[in-house]
Amino acid sequence: MWWIYALLSALFASLTAIFAKIGIKGVDSDLATAIRTIIILVIAWSIVFFKGSTQSLASLTKYNLLFICLSGAATGLSWIFYFKALQIGKVSQVAPVDKLSVALTIILSVVILKEIVTLKMAIGAVLIIAGTLVLIL
Repeated sequence: MWWIYALLSALFASLTAIFAKIGIKGVDSDLATAIRTIIILVIAWSIVFFKGSTQSLASLTKYNLLFICLSGAATGLSWIFYFKALQIGKVSQVAPVDKLSVALTIILSVVILKEIVTLKMAIGAVLIIAGTLVLIL
């Protein structure tokens, strides 16, 4: 079931790039990111309330909160830089370079989380990096 969610994530990430490129024409990219964040906030909290997940708030530890907040900060910075790149670059170039994050995540998962990388994963990461270089150059 995870792969269905991953495919939906990829679809909506793709639509994000297209809609953002259209929407930021003549708009400050930071303002666009702030507006986008409000929409995400409303959707996310609506889901939490609909599912009744607010009961889990009490079980969050300081450790959970620290890393969830760090993840949020990284996401926010990613969006700010992504929107700025979209504003000045072509979506067909920016989006694939942004997906270099897949290869970087594989590397960081080994370094930080001590995960094991299979040969297939390593080849995939190298191909992503190679493809990104082709697009940049």
